[in-house]
Amino acid sequence: MAKKIKRLYRSKKEKVFGGVCGGIAEHFNVDPTLIRLLWILALFGVGFGLLAYLIAWIIIPLNPK
Repeated sequence: MAKKIKRLYRSKKEKVFGGVCGGIAEHFNVDPTLIRLLWILALFGVGFGLLAYLIAWIIIPLNPK
């Protein structure tokens, strides 16, 4: 049997800026706040969070639903 692949989209419901964190949270079925905290840690801890968010905002399509 073929397994349906779950696509990653930016969220329209769980949106603060671009819907990237909400979309990732919906994809992995976790709380969006957890994903947002991880992005903030990446931003301040490692220093690549903003660039990664901007790239994800451009690459990940908006949820058509």
